[in-house]
Amino acid sequence: MKVTQRISGDRPVFSVEFFPPKDEAGEADLWRAVRRLEPLDPAFVSVTYGAGGSSRDRTIRTTARIATDTTLVPMAHLTAVSHSVSELRQVIGAYAAAGISNILAVRGDPPGDPLGEWVAHPEGLTYADELVTLVRRLGDFCVGVAAFPYGHPRSPDLESDLTRLLAKIRAGADFAISQLFLEPEGFLRLRDRLAGAGCDAPLLPGIMPLTTVRTLRRGPELSGAPVPPALTKRLERYSDDPAAFRAAGMDVTSEMCARLLDEGVRGLHFYTLNRSTATVELVRRLGLAAQRPAVTAPG
Repeated sequence: MKVTQRISGDRPVFSVEFFPPKDEAGEADLWRAVRRLEPLDPAFVSVTYGAGGSSRDRTIRTTARIATDTTLVPMAHLTAVSHSVSELRQVIGAYAAAGISNILAVRGDPPGDPLGEWVAHPEGLTYADELVTLVRRLGDFCVGVAAFPYGHPRSPDLESDLTRLLAKIRAGADFAISQLFLEPEGFLRLRDRLAGAGCDAPLLPGIMPLTTVRTLRRGPELSGAPVPPALTKRLERYSDDPAAFRAAGMDVTSEMCARLLDEGVRGLHFYTLNRSTATVELVRRLGLAAQRPAVTAPG
């Protein structure tokens, strides 16, 4: 099933993002999270792709297992970093062979330093819209792209960033998922700018549950999203109390999600860090959980 089919229903939905596990312990953590989230019926499940393709084989393997061993709709990430067009064709072919029909096409971050200078492969692609075009040529895929409420770190201004997003959609992208943010206004302004440009492609907000001080600091550093002073003031008093910080951070995240839903947003995309507890809690708070029987892991 295509992601666009899953996010076009009458009720608001949620989706989740995982990354490929690095070892057996990580594998166990991931599949516990998958099995706990599965009965809540996420619209789709995405699996990330490491910088420079560092987790390519694990991404393919993990996404394929979700496709065959669960009832979930999988989406695999694909980046242009450090890959020739020939290598990209091979990866896209591997996805198709594994029965994966949804791909998130992103240019990707430089290996080693996500904020470092981006250099195209001499036989590769330079922009994400070129990657979208390639995926479209090679199969009947549903294609998603990244969006940046406050502009990509390498975009000179918001207008240039919007132009790049529109180029990706005109190249054939079906929907976009935003980078994480800590207040709803930037996302809502981006949605309005897209609509003002005559674009009706679905835009899903990327949500990182605020469960630790590290998520508050590291997330904005990587995404370029500002940290609202009122949020800092609200949470800083709990910086030495992990349990209290988590409780307050989850309240903040829930309030932001509720505001987005009130503004007509039809889906929320949660960055899980391969854990399920916070996402399950938020989904239930927001009334997004489907009523399905639990799935028992094979074996």
